[in-house]
Amino acid sequence: MFDHPDFDHHEKILEVDDPDTGLKAIIAIHSTAMGSAAGGCRLWTYDSFGDARRDALRLSHGMSYKNAMADLPLGGGKAVILGPVRSEDRAGLFRAFGRAVDSLGGQYITAEDVGVGVADMKMVATETRFVSGLATGAGGVGGDPSPFTARGVRVGIEAAVRTRLGRDNLNGVRVAVQGLGGVGGHLCQELHERGARLIVADINPDRVALMQSRYQADITSVDGILLQDADVIAPCALGGAINEEVAARLRAPIVAGGANNQLLTPKAGEILADRDILYAPDYVINGGGIIMVSGEYLGGQTLETVRAQIDAIGPRLEGIFAAAKRDGRMTQDVADTLARARLMAARQIKTRITETV
Repeated sequence: MFDHPDFDHHEKILEVDDPDTGLKAIIAIHSTAMGSAAGGCRLWTYDSFGDARRDALRLSHGMSYKNAMADLPLGGGKAVILGPVRSEDRAGLFRAFGRAVDSLGGQYITAEDVGVGVADMKMVATETRFVSGLATGAGGVGGDPSPFTARGVRVGIEAAVRTRLGRDNLNGVRVAVQGLGGVGGHLCQELHERGARLIVADINPDRVALMQSRYQADITSVDGILLQDADVIAPCALGGAINEEVAARLRAPIVAGGANNQLLTPKAGEILADRDILYAPDYVINGGGIIMVSGEYLGGQTLETVRAQIDAIGPRLEGIFAAAKRDGRMTQDVADTLARARLMAARQIKTRITETV
């Protein structure tokens, strides 16, 4: 584990095997410097256990940076459940997952991610209180985080369009959305309402048909969506969509989407920068969901204050874009530097408090 290329001084890795329910899961805690590690639970059918471990390590690392850049009092963690899971086993399996989360004593707070919904989190909540993304509360905060993630991505796209295209609205802007699940589907609505022209693709033809019917979206293939002649490419499916070959062939001047770990390799990011393609760092632009989850879990927030925090993603990205241009750096390098500095400061404070006690 310590020699794994995606291991970044993670504080704890818990591998769970529950033979009674069939649960096989990994909970990765990257950092608790800023608070309990928070991040969603993903259910996916991986090709191998090694792929699942890699996903957990990369996603949890990204959550530390995401929460730091969103100014949340939370560390970074993530869970992955290895599929497939039969529908008749689902409730028991998520209760078992809840027990695994509870065994960490609050070091990790879970919520929804790809393949997991509110109903699943309600099962988790029967076994632990360290869970969010449940029911919407009286103030409108809570429940499915995907609409909030989509709001942040739309705000981020607007920021990128202002910076790269010099336009102050989305009227007629062509956005190619890859992946039409929770985030991608809601993003299409956000964009359509502001006059954008949509090009969409998804492995599920029913989702594609729905976007075409609702928003007059143009349709293309899953393989071709990233290479469309568009103003913005918005990856909203699984990570690693932008590999080196895709980066070299992209036709759009902006990459700004909701997926985690959009760049498969650092070299892919270098290629984008060399080609003057503006990249919105994923863990900055897609922070809307965890902002809402934090508001639900920690309390004291209204829908208005949560939306205001999400809307701050736009100015935050514009600051990153400006710094990257001024210093001749890649946008992801600027964001990484800022996130690492915040985590280091939090660790130093935590160490001083521990030493004082």
